[in-house]
Amino acid sequence: MGNEYSFRNLTAEEAAAQIYDGATVAFSGFANTGTAKAVPRALAARARDFHELGVPFKIRVLTGGSSGSTIDEELAQAKAVSWRAPYQSSPTLRGQINRQEVEYVDMHLSHAPQTLVSGFFGKLDYAVIEAVDVTRDGRVYLTSSIGASPTYLKHADRVLIEINHHHSKRLPEMADVTILPPPPRRNPIPIHEPLTRIGYPYAMVDPRKIIGIVESNEPDNVLPFRPPDERSTKIAEHVVRFLFGEMIRGHIPQEFLPLQAGIGNMANGVMAALGRNPYIPPFRMYSLVFQDSLVDLMEQGKLVAASATSLTLTPRVLARIYDNMDFFVSKIVLRPQEISNDAGVVRRLGVIAMNAAIEVDVYGNVNSSHVFGTDIMNGIGGSGEFTRNSFLSIIMCPSIAREGRISRVVPMCPHIDSNEHSVQVIVTEQGLADLRGLGPMQRAKSIIDNCAHPAYRDYLHRYIEGSRVGHIRHNLRKSFELHRNYIEYGSMLPDSRTAESSGR
Repeated sequence: MGNEYSFRNLTAEEAAAQIYDGATVAFSGFANTGTAKAVPRALAARARDFHELGVPFKIRVLTGGSSGSTIDEELAQAKAVSWRAPYQSSPTLRGQINRQEVEYVDMHLSHAPQTLVSGFFGKLDYAVIEAVDVTRDGRVYLTSSIGASPTYLKHADRVLIEINHHHSKRLPEMADVTILPPPPRRNPIPIHEPLTRIGYPYAMVDPRKIIGIVESNEPDNVLPFRPPDERSTKIAEHVVRFLFGEMIRGHIPQEFLPLQAGIGNMANGVMAALGRNPYIPPFRMYSLVFQDSLVDLMEQGKLVAASATSLTLTPRVLARIYDNMDFFVSKIVLRPQEISNDAGVVRRLGVIAMNAAIEVDVYGNVNSSHVFGTDIMNGIGGSGEFTRNSFLSIIMCPSIAREGRISRVVPMCPHIDSNEHSVQVIVTEQGLADLRGLGPMQRAKSIIDNCAHPAYRDYLHRYIEGSRVGHIRHNLRKSFELHRNYIEYGSMLPDSRTAESSGR
């Protein structure tokens, strides 16, 4: 590697001073890992100083995926964000978006690099990228995530590099970086199994664009997930039993298929349950993130290979990997999100996708991003890409929320991220509905009988039976009655006992 002091050294404050009001700034980071840290924190302080003087200061923010407290939360608390894409998970920023104080472009993560290159985000003024090293000729060795950083480095007018000494210098051994040429000059992506490598261990930047290096020594801010609760455990049991049955019936080959799991407690719980089951063979993953539960599975030999775009690991677990890189570097590949989420690769590998939802409707449409169809939670992220293109798409959610005042199975979703044509299996703690080969009325009956909470089943059956007959039955006067009830009365079924007291 080259000398990391080849470029001008700046403090975080000096680097932040280079960025002007109204600039479009792309930061490294995906799922709270590999995020730039020192510069966005200094930018937030700069914004506060300007605002105290009555001077406007806001920037347009791009990342790979969610960036947590180090970017979104810090900048949002300083009221320094005017526009955001393609994904966020910050409570403060979420509120600003829902109050229309920040413009938010929620989009499929693999689409973000091409959208930028095509000019639809406008000119990219700055890229602020975390790395373990950068060489004189512009090779940038990224840290714990790849995300969209290679594209941002290539297309930004000016670049700031954060050299983070906390990360292992061996992380580039996991990286497989390539940038796709613009259409129509694209060849098929030659990935035929999760560990196939097609690129380089570094991203490239024109070294003349680097205006400074900022040094830091700070871990990623990944919080530990809660242990699976009773409902998550039951969902995991249903999923594992179903996948084992599919393997026995020959629908899944005996060597199994690559798995993808979303981020969170439920996904961690499902992966842990798959690892515990002695009848599930050792498997591989082609996914977005590599989470805590997967480290145990890899050490036990249950997970034999994993492709992702980030190591979304708590500091303690990430340290285990850094202490045993000889073991892990041959089993983990980190790719740009344009490759990790590519539709053609997902379909070619026959990925089994497992993702969570806010709610599902009786026909299998899925809302994974908006509460009551209006307020954003986080965004669609990568779930839609995997759900649409996988060999087998599984959607998971509890059947109820808020002590039974909310049903997660509703007549019609007021916002749809993945539609009935993409969703094949729905799972709640109540059971599992396999929707493959079923028409709309059969789908509705299966979802209501197997996945809805008992307190809501009669209502949902009555809704279907009393709706206008068509290929799909709906009563447009009552399709959002449950949502309206909750808004007006605090419960979707205001005249009944809570679902919790009505039995599980």
